[in-house]
Amino acid sequence: MRQVELAVIGGGSAGMAAALGAVENGVKDVLILERSFEYGGILEQCIHNGFGLHTFKEELSGPAYAERYHELLEEYPEISFQYESAVLKISEDNVLTVTGRNGYEEIKAKAIVLATGCRERSAGAIGLRGDRVQGVYTAGTAQQYLNKEGYLVGKRVFILGSGDIGLIMARRMTLEGAKVVGVAELMPYSNGLARNIKQCLEDFDIPLYLSHTVKAVHGKGRLESISLIAVDENRQEIPGSEEIIPVDCLLLSVGLIPENELIENMGIEMDKRTRGAVIDSTYMTSKEGIFACGNALHVHDLVDYVSEEGKRCGKAAAEYILNGKKEGERTKSVLHKGISYMVPQSFYKGSDIDFMFRVTGIYKKAKIHVYGEGLDKRIPQISLVPSEMVKIHMKKEDLDKLQGELHWEVEE
Repeated sequence: MRQVELAVIGGGSAGMAAALGAVENGVKDVLILERSFEYGGILEQCIHNGFGLHTFKEELSGPAYAERYHELLEEYPEISFQYESAVLKISEDNVLTVTGRNGYEEIKAKAIVLATGCRERSAGAIGLRGDRVQGVYTAGTAQQYLNKEGYLVGKRVFILGSGDIGLIMARRMTLEGAKVVGVAELMPYSNGLARNIKQCLEDFDIPLYLSHTVKAVHGKGRLESISLIAVDENRQEIPGSEEIIPVDCLLLSVGLIPENELIENMGIEMDKRTRGAVIDSTYMTSKEGIFACGNALHVHDLVDYVSEEGKRCGKAAAEYILNGKKEGERTKSVLHKGISYMVPQSFYKGSDIDFMFRVTGIYKKAKIHVYGEGLDKRIPQISLVPSEMVKIHMKKEDLDKLQGELHWEVEE
């Protein structure tokens, strides 16, 4: 049986960063297992710019960002890639069953990093009604067809959901000659970054229908039209508001789900809100020796944040491999008004910690109230929206004052 110090599952931005963080902190043997034939993950089909402003202090395309990160890894002979290799299962003693380019094999690892990314919700997942027609795609699938294979999937397009991939594809399809007739969002606010609303919709005069959804799709063989309908504050359809819009393509940008089927049956504790593993501040899951980071842990907005998190996770995995599990009592975070989820869910004192979370609504000139016995801080925020992840850096000296649980809430 092959043995390695650290096995990283996934060769995207999180996995590459985790490998880099591990070798920079003393690990001598890192194996990255990637089921595709290339590194980079979703970055390889994201040909638009906007990546790397935090990490490399310049604006890069997705493939350029992946290439830049891979160049960093090439400086370390301790890191190796194994492509076209799918991990089928992980045993209780951290043995990975792998199939692919090298056939069927088992690999024993001292520690494992889960960096498997996320997947899109499909038409079936949202219960899309209507005829069974061609012309309905997830936005990411359409992006792959267009950017990597050169196929334009429609000429008159409507987009359901205002997630960032959908917004970016609204612009991309327009630039390639398609007519994007609109974007519908079920919620009364957009689920994409503000800059993407401006650059991808407003700059191209593409209408955004808030509090709307696609009731059904219609067509014989190929999509011919959709039924657009308004919804109320309870997200219930409003009778009489239905509009028929002729289109030949519907793109779905209705949410991303962390890719965690590999560990869901292992008894690892999962967070129902993030759909990722529950971790502590060392990025370790409830199973000793297994760590998680990136979009497999919780869905991020920026690839730079994914890389930062991956690198911290790799460092923590290195400390575990070299020194064993961190000792001491963990402190829990307790969530109150306005906080949807929190990562990490618990933490060890004694170091600075980055807490990442999303809010449940739109807040203007809000404050994040962080408190507990011995600690009471209010951190001003310009504005808070559910579509943008919030990162709060807490200092060691503040956390060390805390006695008991750490509480979080939004104040207006």
